[in-house]
Amino acid sequence: MKLLHLNHHMFNESSFELYKDNDFKISTFIYPSGIEGIKMENSRGYLTVLPFHGLIIWDAVFDNISLKMKDMFSQPLPGPGIADTYGCFQFTSGLLANGTPGPQDDYQLHGEFPTSNMDESHLTFGENTVTIHSSFEYVKGFGNHYLAQPSVTLHKDSGLFDIQLKVTNLSNYQLMPLQYLCHMNYAYVANAEMSSNIPDKAFQLRQTIPSHVHPTPEWIAYNDKLKASGKLINKLDDPNHYDPEIVFFSSDLSKYTDEAEFRVAIGHNKNFLTKFSTKQFPIGTRWILYNPDQQVNAFVIPGTSTPEGLHATKKAGTLIMLNPHESREFKVTTGLEK
Repeated sequence: MKLLHLNHHMFNESSFELYKDNDFKISTFIYPSGIEGIKMENSRGYLTVLPFHGLIIWDAVFDNISLKMKDMFSQPLPGPGIADTYGCFQFTSGLLANGTPGPQDDYQLHGEFPTSNMDESHLTFGENTVTIHSSFEYVKGFGNHYLAQPSVTLHKDSGLFDIQLKVTNLSNYQLMPLQYLCHMNYAYVANAEMSSNIPDKAFQLRQTIPSHVHPTPEWIAYNDKLKASGKLINKLDDPNHYDPEIVFFSSDLSKYTDEAEFRVAIGHNKNFLTKFSTKQFPIGTRWILYNPDQQVNAFVIPGTSTPEGLHATKKAGTLIMLNPHESREFKVTTGLEK
């Protein structure tokens, strides 16, 4: 396997072709905001990844179809949290706590990790694959100490790609809380239909209203009607009622299957697809939002828990506690399926 280390000198304002063969092309550049980007291309399309900025997947385009949400950002922006640059296709939510903080929580939206400055990044080239890796050591005096190693793998002639993460508790003696959402912000496609190998009854409408949601009387009435029906939204045919957001949480998906598969039929015999191990990710979240500024159908966000905050996760008994030097690994396969 070939390996290529990335350094900041490989990036500048104009695009630079770093690597090319019969299957892949890799280019580096810097956004006007100063954030470095790397474009990974195959015959079907490309991923734009931020190698030193949380290993965020900023964009994903295959068969000339953009997979990411409509947003307000023309480029990634620097900032301490994901809300400062909420225009990406995918980010790592967590890792000590994730989701929307509840009234008893004291961390920023989606946790400390999403926009962290990576310590290093490199590319590996396997048989019919190219993978970008990054690593980040988090350490606080009198606090937690961990190593996070995210990676993204692009396959030859495929619109599907893999998002992986390894987290290791580096403490020599103390337990470490771990909450992780592989937060994918998929495009809203009007009248698209969703399906999965999980029964609808596994999902329930969110029962709380987080602080960032500002309900209208119309939304409350619709939410109450949806709650009373017990139905899961599986077709994007009512955009006038998806602002503020509509959110569903699953129960333990491992009760239904070892590998969950969720699809969105977008026409022309193409699907958005996300699949993952329910042992690694027992919880799925569906997040739908439609307004003139932001349009998203996060048809499934795989998670170790719901995104309702650290305190809620402790109360639900779904918080992972890593032993000293223990590691956990996660993998999601997602993208455009013909």
